Amino acid sequence: MIIVDTALKKRHEANNPVKVALVGAGYIGRGITLQIERYLPGMKVVAIANRTLSSAVRAFREAGIESVRTVESVSQLNDAISKGNYAVTDDPQLLCEADGIDAIIEATGHVEFSAHVALNGIKNKKHMILMNAELDATVGPILKVYADRAGVIVTNADGDQPGVMMNLYRFVKSIGYHPVLAGNIKGLQDFYRTPETQKGFAKAHGLSPEMATSFADGTKISMENAIVANATGFKTGKRGMYGPRCKHVNEAVDLFPLDELMAGGLVDYIIGAEPGPGVFVLGHNDHPERRGYMKYFKMGDGPIYPFYVPYHLPHLEVPLTVARAVLFHDAAVTPIAGPVCDVITMAKRDLKKGEILDGIGGFTCYGMLENTSVCQMENLLPMGLSEGCRLKTDIQKDQPINYHDVELPKGRLCDRLRAEQNQYFQ
Repeated sequence: MIIVDTALKKRHEANNPVKVALVGAGYIGRGITLQIERYLPGMKVVAIANRTLSSAVRAFREAGIESVRTVESVSQLNDAISKGNYAVTDDPQLLCEADGIDAIIEATGHVEFSAHVALNGIKNKKHMILMNAELDATVGPILKVYADRAGVIVTNADGDQPGVMMNLYRFVKSIGYHPVLAGNIKGLQDFYRTPETQKGFAKAHGLSPEMATSFADGTKISMENAIVANATGFKTGKRGMYGPRCKHVNEAVDLFPLDELMAGGLVDYIIGAEPGPGVFVLGHNDHPERRGYMKYFKMGDGPIYPFYVPYHLPHLEVPLTVARAVLFHDAAVTPIAGPVCDVITMAKRDLKKGEILDGIGGFTCYGMLENTSVCQMENLLPMGLSEGCRLKTDIQKDQPINYHDVELPKGRLCDRLRAEQNQYFQ
């Protein structure tokens, strides 16, 4: 942060702000725009793409910007950016292809739609910041291959749990402790929540019922922990993770199998612990002198110690990810190689042949973390690809759905990317 804020100050003083485009003007997208335009000198949101133009205009106006230009072509967007105008469009591909944009923040949460944006942005040498755990968990490793070839960064974001976990992971390593678990602190886990049960919460917090459902039914945390697994090499100790309950994060040092922690590390979560809704990393060091120091610092007896952050601030921190990518070519969280964990599709209720799965945050299925090796062996359907799939057989509640059980929608880019990822990393 100290390096980033200094670098942004220099860009501000040179009247050369980092130029950001945003795809998605929902609750989080509006918050990002407000944060950058009102509170982050040295960076500028030059354009917003959203299906409903009025929402994109609203994002700018809530940030104090009244003069906004609607553009319908790359040339119009290039002209707007060159003249210092703020632009809105309903075509996100314009952002990918325009000049004068350093990075694109993808903040929609859709997999197929976002795959087109991410791939085209990378091909046009834009750094891609994904506030989209669903896309990242499904095809992040192959997008990283494309990004490396193009010489740009593809990364999940500071502020979202994967970015906060990876920042903490890097900190723990930097002070000489060996990370053995990266985890979330959750307040609720109920596989059977639906948009109907979550509509009140969603309305109160400005979310879609589907997004609220994905938080409650375990799909979102599975997506987030898959991202961290792919960035660290950590695995899950069991299908769905252990997820023990406890009162405080300090108790986590005794709640996971020591042999699994020491055999390569885990991604997991705890429920009901304070301080929530944060993240934690368990770090190991058994040097006797170090253990004495840590006991003095009230970090416990060791040799495993809890490090935690008690909050995450998505729209406030994501601009820092942009700055890291553009100014330092540093990713907050990105795959180190091929997939380590995936999110599989589980039946939320008894399902009948011919039903069409409604995907993430819906009524028909929920996502659960599993190691990639198991997913490939059992031919399991990734949750990120589940939407629109037609069942070819009955599926019982809480049973995993595999590729043989479904007919995929025709012509999807996300399926092609997933097949390419499987082939590339086999």
